[in-house]
Amino acid sequence: MTQIADVLPDVLPISREKAQTAADLVRGLDSPALEWLAGFMAGAAARGRSATPHTATPVAAAANTAVQQQLTIVYGSQTGNAKRVAEKLAAEVKSAGLPVRTVRADAYRTSELKKEKFLYLVISTHSEGDDVEPPDDSRGFYEFLMGKRAPQLPELSYSVLALGDSSYVDFCGIGRRIDERLAALGAKRVLDRADADVDLDYVVTPWAETALQQARNLLAPQQQTVVPAPGAEVLTLRPTHSSWSRERPFLAEVLVNQRIVGSHSGKDVRHIELSLAGSGLHYQPGDALGVWPTQAPELVHRVLQLLQLDGSTPVTQGKETLPLAEWLTHRRELTLVTRPFVAALAERGGHEALKALLQPEKNAELAPLLNRQQLMDLLRAWPTAWDANALVTALRPLAPRMYSIASSQAQVDEEVHLTIALVQFEKDEETRWGASSHYLCSAQEGAQVPVFIEANERFRLPADGARDVIMVGPGTGVAPFRAFVQQRQSDGATGRNWLFFGNPHRHSDFLYQTEWLQAAKDGALTHLDVAFSRDQSEKIYVQQRLREQGAEVWQWLQGGAHFYVCGDAERMAGDVQRALADIAAEHGGKSPEDAAQWVKTLLLEGRYARDVY
Repeated sequence: MTQIADVLPDVLPISREKAQTAADLVRGLDSPALEWLAGFMAGAAARGRSATPHTATPVAAAANTAVQQQLTIVYGSQTGNAKRVAEKLAAEVKSAGLPVRTVRADAYRTSELKKEKFLYLVISTHSEGDDVEPPDDSRGFYEFLMGKRAPQLPELSYSVLALGDSSYVDFCGIGRRIDERLAALGAKRVLDRADADVDLDYVVTPWAETALQQARNLLAPQQQTVVPAPGAEVLTLRPTHSSWSRERPFLAEVLVNQRIVGSHSGKDVRHIELSLAGSGLHYQPGDALGVWPTQAPELVHRVLQLLQLDGSTPVTQGKETLPLAEWLTHRRELTLVTRPFVAALAERGGHEALKALLQPEKNAELAPLLNRQQLMDLLRAWPTAWDANALVTALRPLAPRMYSIASSQAQVDEEVHLTIALVQFEKDEETRWGASSHYLCSAQEGAQVPVFIEANERFRLPADGARDVIMVGPGTGVAPFRAFVQQRQSDGATGRNWLFFGNPHRHSDFLYQTEWLQAAKDGALTHLDVAFSRDQSEKIYVQQRLREQGAEVWQWLQGGAHFYVCGDAERMAGDVQRALADIAAEHGGKSPEDAAQWVKTLLLEGRYARDVY
């Protein structure tokens, strides 16, 4: 076998023996391993450079200039997507030798905004019922920017990457408003705003490439005369515990798929256990599991039959050619309706009434169509001729679904548990369902499910185990609190735990009843308050239970307790927040305005965390 030393040039920065060792090291590694190794070497080189004395260059003056001219990337993320995109872009900027820092919106000092010269914002739009909101970690930043205290910014160059979901009426609304506000304050766009749907890469990749080039254009003239600025982060690359990711999911075996509601329940809720054995995947309580679903064969058949299309027809998108049925089964959304698809349907079919619904003043009428209709409803209501290529182009790429993890690895080791409610109903004498819940609830034991871990840094147990925690999780929103209680038990945390749980009926819908009652008996739960809305003539929900226990809830929060909410965003989350403000008013003696501000302060402090959907 040819040795690398035999073909190397005579002059090397290292010995031939070390060069041969390096060649042996990389032999046989796959692309992810090589990419990590390259990054590790680059990080080592950067550390080496920072330890080497510099001469001849006025370093201090140059470094001060770099601090002023560095790129700042501020991100606001509800589920982790904006954080991931921001950190990836920052890594690319750093690899280009340019000064950059990344800051989560709630950690960004708003007083710095008027000093910034070059700013990128990556921010998602979070839906809460019919309204859109900034992510919880961005509320303070957003309110400052939109308020009267925001400064004029004539020296600022900026760009906004907005993340959203086109199945909501106000697609990327928060990013759009921030972009418009910065321009109104006199800042200069160096790159037009990009609006990314849940299939992020289609928009994020080209935006990031241009954003990197813009960073080179604005910052590159300094890079020959400066060392990394004191205010810039230094990228330390080290091995991650797993190479599995959103783009490269792990195939997890289904160990358990168990119905956990009674036979008379109006719901079908499953406890699902998946094996992570051999994956190296790790998670913390509060994290989510991303699942790549597969569309049901019967739904794919319905679409093909209705449109009179042949599933074997080859369709090319980008560099990939697949049969139409394959695109519909694994690559396209068939249960969600998006504004872009409605626009494509209206244009292709010449449907003037549908076009009218897309006008801004018709948002209130469009919302029910996006929220309650499925693809089959639109295809039947607005008959239109489609060819295979046009259909695949118009449909939104299939996106993974995120589920709050219902287990702690401290107790379940190489497993991950989920609590899944099957979304299924009858319409037009036909069964309809949610793509991912149908996929998971139909998975037999032994089947393999493609998964990845999505970290949720904003939904974490307090680091101090002596802190009390209050958890509000009706329905499947109780899932992460099962993980919380397991973790607190394993850690030997001394803080008290209080769970509020609600569902329609105690007899049939008390999810994990045996576990909660045992936890209460063992002292792992200090209090367990339940609200079964249909067990009496008057409907009772978790927010009523909170108000009933308001005096003690207030005492716990005044003592430093953390307050968590998980579940329905459309009604429950808002109702719970109003109950929390009412408790502050009644038991804390606050005015309605001060009570609302107190709740916001809890949120900004990280003592009030929400995982709502």
